[in-house]
Amino acid sequence: MLQACLNGSRTAEEHPALPLSPERLAEDAADVAALGVTSVHIRPRDVIGALTLVGPEVATTIATVRAAVPGIEISVSTDVPGNQGTLIGSWAALAAGRPDIACVHVGRPGWRDLAQALHQVNVRVELVVEAPARLTELPASVSRITVVATRATAESLLAEVEPLGLPIMLHGRDAEAWSVLDYAALLEHHVRMGLEDTLHLPDGRRAKNNAELVALARRRQRSRAPN
Repeated sequence: MLQACLNGSRTAEEHPALPLSPERLAEDAADVAALGVTSVHIRPRDVIGALTLVGPEVATTIATVRAAVPGIEISVSTDVPGNQGTLIGSWAALAAGRPDIACVHVGRPGWRDLAQALHQVNVRVELVVEAPARLTELPASVSRITVVATRATAESLLAEVEPLGLPIMLHGRDAEAWSVLDYAALLEHHVRMGLEDTLHLPDGRRAKNNAELVALARRRQRSRAPN
């Protein structure tokens, strides 16, 4: 799987093509879906542009994206200030505005409770591992593990999570984004690419938009996958 990570916590000042509104996220989601992407990772914003998990605001973003690309997996992050568990509880009444899966960062205070809160509102859990975690018993509804690594740390982190037997997404950030994508493709793990992870192409040029990053990521994924 190639996932497109469309905006992250970046600001409009960082890149003119960064999609922040529901409408712009829907446009970019449609563009990358046309390139073969089957999952998008987004960070909903409120009316003043701040990251949010508030039910109605999340619902507006998710429903707008889903209308543009029916059937695509929509992932969100729970890495937002405030009482995350209570905010996620507000998703219980959402229908088309509920994400399919949400990321929980392993090792942060209350991460297991957060995973349980997602389980209670029928949202699948994607555990994010950025450091050695010694995971044994997994929370309910965990369906994927995302490893955030550099090329130097990827092997050791993968050695921890691969025995768990779940699908793995491996990605890097900024200067590490392309080298980690190539390594993940070689190992046949899920990969992701987009303006959340990097603003630049491998040669250092600034990417035009998410579609340019994803199109190149798709080509590199296919060229490096074992025959």
